[in-house]
Amino acid sequence: MLSAGVSCGRNPSSGDSKTEVRIAYFPNITHTQALVLKNQGTLELAWEDTCSVTWTSFNAGPSEIEAIFAGEIDIGYIGPVPALNANIKSGGDVKIISNATNAGAVLLVRKDAGIASIQDLSGKKVAVPQLANTQHLCLLALLAENGLKTTDKGGDVTINASSNADIVNLMDNGSIDAAVVPEPWGTIMENNGNAEVLLDYDELYRNGSYPAALVVARGDFIDAHPELVREFLEMHESTTLFINQNPAEAQEIVNTEIQSATGKSIDADVLKSAFTRIDIDTGLNADAILSFAAIGKEEGFHNLIPEENDVFITEFNP
Repeated sequence: MLSAGVSCGRNPSSGDSKTEVRIAYFPNITHTQALVLKNQGTLELAWEDTCSVTWTSFNAGPSEIEAIFAGEIDIGYIGPVPALNANIKSGGDVKIISNATNAGAVLLVRKDAGIASIQDLSGKKVAVPQLANTQHLCLLALLAENGLKTTDKGGDVTINASSNADIVNLMDNGSIDAAVVPEPWGTIMENNGNAEVLLDYDELYRNGSYPAALVVARGDFIDAHPELVREFLEMHESTTLFINQNPAEAQEIVNTEIQSATGKSIDADVLKSAFTRIDIDTGLNADAILSFAAIGKEEGFHNLIPEENDVFITEFNP
């Protein structure tokens, strides 16, 4: 992990007061670096004399975006689709500054639904956690590649949006035929015995080379504190290295933070299996990220595909 001692830029308008750094995250395993950073107090230790660090947990991308737009969040861990939406709606002000995790989602089918291929989804009900989110767009791309359409586009594939926990119940009681869900929900559903994986994490979309979580920052915060953002990314990078080198310890930390935020931990065996479907990597895949913008435009979720230099920023010069 990165040791303490890096500097934190001060807010010139606040005299000698500490600079406030407000970070958003989800209590999800795809936000692993955020959970480990928070648990180990890495930022607080590094900036103890100069910065005040606040962590805020969110359960959905739109609510985090609202907080970013309201100036209540400076840096956020968030999915690629809401990250793109924030960038587009802000006219390029909200920037994507790093990757966090890749893949981590699977397509499951009910064992008695008679689905052996993507073509068999014709006439079926498929659940996703949220409309226009990452799993939904992956599903739409998959359907289009296989000549299928959703009912709202004149086809016969019905899309249902429900919470991940509700999707588990819907699958178990036979109300849906298939689902695209992130981990650990894929493993949970598989373990329940009523569903099986049709497409694993590396088969669902782009062979698994697509982001599950990214890091974004507000443009005015980047402009005011470029050195601070650079130092944050150094700690984000060192935390990624720690997680990959110490998977068992990292998983325990993640579970502790999830239990703290939600009141419920994940079974250790489920967590271990779920992590095999996630690639923890800070390298940005611009092509994969912008592919979601293309799908979103095609589906009418937004009206443009932003230019790459308006979306990403990786150099932070004082």
